[in-house]
Amino acid sequence: MDLGLRGRRAVVGGGSSGLGRASAEALAAEGCDLFLWSRSDERLALVAAELRAAHGVDVGWIAADATAREAARVVAEAALAAGDVDILVSNAGGPPTSDPTATDPDDWQRAFQLLAATPIDLATRLLPSMRERSWGRIVAVLSSGVRQPIADLVYSNAGRSALASWLKTTARAVAAEGVTLNGVMPGRLHTPRIQQLDSGRAEREGTSEADVRATHLANIPAGRYGDPAELGAVVAFLASERASYVTGQLVAVDGGQIIGM
Repeated sequence: MDLGLRGRRAVVGGGSSGLGRASAEALAAEGCDLFLWSRSDERLALVAAELRAAHGVDVGWIAADATAREAARVVAEAALAAGDVDILVSNAGGPPTSDPTATDPDDWQRAFQLLAATPIDLATRLLPSMRERSWGRIVAVLSSGVRQPIADLVYSNAGRSALASWLKTTARAVAAEGVTLNGVMPGRLHTPRIQQLDSGRAEREGTSEADVRATHLANIPAGRYGDPAELGAVVAFLASERASYVTGQLVAVDGGQIIGM
């Protein structure tokens, strides 16, 4: 299936690894030019070179920290200076785990900047040109915690839920202008973030990572952790011409883990 992405241009957050890298790879495979951003300039340069070599697309990048208030402005200005932006893939790493009964005000501020304020600010800066050209796609990488809260990820549950609410609200405001906004909700996929969470839980509980994974696998009907490429494929579809009538939706990529409607 031709997704109609050849020649489009996408800004991808967290593009140097994990789900951001997988999303960038899926878009590049469809002929989409890229502008990547994350904290590490060195890793971005390496990934950009790999994607150019593998797919023959143009790849730019800029280093920025999503917990900084000026990050969205810096990324938007750099991306738009290089050309029109058709697609925004909003993606950021997760805040630390926490006992939900003992959270910290400073940690709340950092989490909301990372997971809600920066992505909303960036999207708001890129939306006008999308609306002017009557074509645009915003896809946010959220978490299954938006629909089924994860016990020790209270900052993530709340911050990503705020972004999801903005997506749902804004999708209705721009639907008639050819711009769609959707979210994907990954479950447990093989990423550095999930590895970190599993090893952290094993250390806290005095058990092994294998035992932690076994506990999670018992609650995943598919019986395995997902491959980041499987999420990347869904992101590419939602960013495509083929998904023009899909907006305001939150799509789970979790092996059937979420049990609610």
